[in-house]
Amino acid sequence: MRALDLSGVTWRKSSYSNTSGGECVEVSDDLLRTADWRKSSYSNSDGGECVEVADNVPSLVPVRDSKDTTRTPLLFAAPAWSAFIDEVTRR
Repeated sequence: MRALDLSGVTWRKSSYSNTSGGECVEVSDDLLRTADWRKSSYSNSDGGECVEVADNVPSLVPVRDSKDTTRTPLLFAAPAWSAFIDEVTRR
C-alpha cells in the first residue's frame, strides 16, 4: 500500500469529543485534496461522458465527474471498485 501525504490536510475533532479526554477521533473534510486524479482512458477532447479516479487513497477509490470536478466525489471501497472493473471488462 502506498503512503499518503497527509501534511496538507486540515483535521478537526469529532463532535463526539469531550474535554475529559474521552474516546475521540479526528476527521478531515478535505482529505481528497491529496488525491492524485487521472481521467478515464475513454476520455476524449470532445467532452464525452467521462470520469476521473484517484488510485493513491488507501482502501478507497474516489470517482468524480471530469466535467464538473467541484462536485462531491463518490467513494468506493477498493474491493468493490475492483469487482466493478472486473465485471465491466468481462463484457
